[in-house]
Amino acid sequence: MTSKRKVCVVITARPSYSRIKSALTAIREHPALDLQLVVAASALLDRYGNAVKVIEREGFRVDRTAYMIIEGETLLTSAKSTGLGIVELAGIFADLKPDMVITIADRYETIATSIAAAYMNIPLVHVQGGEVTGSIDEKTRHANTKLADIHLVSSEPAAARVRNMGERPESVFVTGCPSIDLARQAMAAEPRDMAELAAKYSGVGQPVDLTRPYLVVMQHPVTTQYQQARVQTEETLKAVQACGHPALWFWPNVDAGSDATSRAIRTFREFHPEAPIHFYKNMAPADFLSVLINSRGIIGNSSVAIRECSWLGVPAVNIGDRQTRRDRGRNVVDVPHDATAIAAAIANMWRQTERPRDDIYGDGHAGQRIAEVLATVTPTIEKALVY
Repeated sequence: MTSKRKVCVVITARPSYSRIKSALTAIREHPALDLQLVVAASALLDRYGNAVKVIEREGFRVDRTAYMIIEGETLLTSAKSTGLGIVELAGIFADLKPDMVITIADRYETIATSIAAAYMNIPLVHVQGGEVTGSIDEKTRHANTKLADIHLVSSEPAAARVRNMGERPESVFVTGCPSIDLARQAMAAEPRDMAELAAKYSGVGQPVDLTRPYLVVMQHPVTTQYQQARVQTEETLKAVQACGHPALWFWPNVDAGSDATSRAIRTFREFHPEAPIHFYKNMAPADFLSVLINSRGIIGNSSVAIRECSWLGVPAVNIGDRQTRRDRGRNVVDVPHDATAIAAAIANMWRQTERPRDDIYGDGHAGQRIAEVLATVTPTIEKALVY
């Protein structure tokens, strides 16, 4: 009897879970695969939503954890956290002995997964390679690609970019993005009781009636502009307050500058307790998607506005440079970090009635394709530039 192929997936942050969840399910259920799940970095921390609790509540067994985040949220602590991650993950891989390791997308700490696996001669699989965003994220994404042996990309343009980087064409598979699987499932699900959903999560700030129109805000620091994180967040806060519409504001990721972003939010809450804004750390992916679907739109610079919301047709006001050059749909309007421009875009969004949808990042069936590739591909650790 042939033994199952052990596939180790490393989740390092809150958004990475939704980027891979449907693939986790498909890997776990595939008869030829054995899922090993490692949760690390900010996905373990309460201040960033404690994603590990959501993961376990949704039925996944966490095989190992890796605490690797150094307090400070600066470029220095990001670099040190990555180094610590290499040390922690190398020990975990030596213990679990996976047949392949999956690293996800472009967050700075994902390079620790790639380096540890590559240096230990473990075939590395990269999900969401070949996309462009700018900032340190793009450097990390392409570095992951060059360390990876198998590439599971979201679109044909992304596949072309990976091949143009010298990767072997036979190692590149267009599977779509697993996050679109969740979006498809959310759209197909029975309508949610939004009042009941809101009651599941506490948060802080003025309560928002989710049965009436509201906005969603999710803004992260830009790592190449992290000294400006507080000022940039304050511009968005001014715009949202000026519009006067109820809003749900979600906490930033753990990036250089996130402390300044958080301070701007806390200061605003202290001086404007009457503002109709409720602040949340995290929600389960299905709940968050329901919140998006029922909203008037999303404001900020999160990739969810570009990826899932393009498929859902949720209007998005994208602020600043964090998503520069990323393939985007008709749902997105780009504005600078300027309160007046942001407020004007929000006002237009509030009046918008059409919701155009685009299939840029897949058709909603990526998880099954990923599992099938992992079960049938011939793993390799040999690397040579194709030119």
